[in-house]
Amino acid sequence: MSERITDLPLDERPREKLAKLGPAALDNAELLALFLRTGTKGRSAIQIGRDLLEHYGSIGSLGSAGVQELANQPGLGLAKACQLVAAFELGARAVREQISQTPLDSPEVIYRTFAAQLAWLRHERLLVVLLDTRLRHAGTVEISAGNLTETVAHPREILRPVITRGAYGFVMIHNHPSGDPSPSKADDQFTRRLIEAADLLQLTFLDHIIIGRPDGGREPYFSFREAGVMG
Repeated sequence: MSERITDLPLDERPREKLAKLGPAALDNAELLALFLRTGTKGRSAIQIGRDLLEHYGSIGSLGSAGVQELANQPGLGLAKACQLVAAFELGARAVREQISQTPLDSPEVIYRTFAAQLAWLRHERLLVVLLDTRLRHAGTVEISAGNLTETVAHPREILRPVITRGAYGFVMIHNHPSGDPSPSKADDQFTRRLIEAADLLQLTFLDHIIIGRPDGGREPYFSFREAGVMG
């Protein structure tokens, strides 16, 4: 491949290709090149994009990398790292915005809404999703961000934003960095404690969703409601 995008035939350059054929005609490296804009000596923006995809293994994994980590990748630096992180965040927000008026009334819908944000993270994050009376998204609160194996929270930390913001109900969501959404014993025990606390305060605890990643045909999430833990 040519070392410079300007050496490519006009109809093979990412910008011109997108303008003529639309974004679906570009592969992932070419799309990344549009955000990177320029390459380095001996490496085009497309090649930097290919190297990033090879290093991280997937778009999802790349999207979970933080600014400082990306800034240290060859050919990036702080400015380009910020551009990439902003692009991935805009994509995640667009997904959530598209279904903001859709009731979060099933595990599948909840997973689709938050997978882009959580599925590829390397540490656990625990979110409380607030719901209105129609079970539509009314806000998201991050409760904690843990290490590679666990997130620690207390039921009162989960319920506080539900009460203070006057939400009708809530969904608790956290991710498993391993990609396997199977609940641990601690996940099960914490969920049962939270059910009791929510019942005491007459709050609607719709579900606890653990977000993982697809692998070998398994579901990429686990729902405590589907599992019969929640009535």
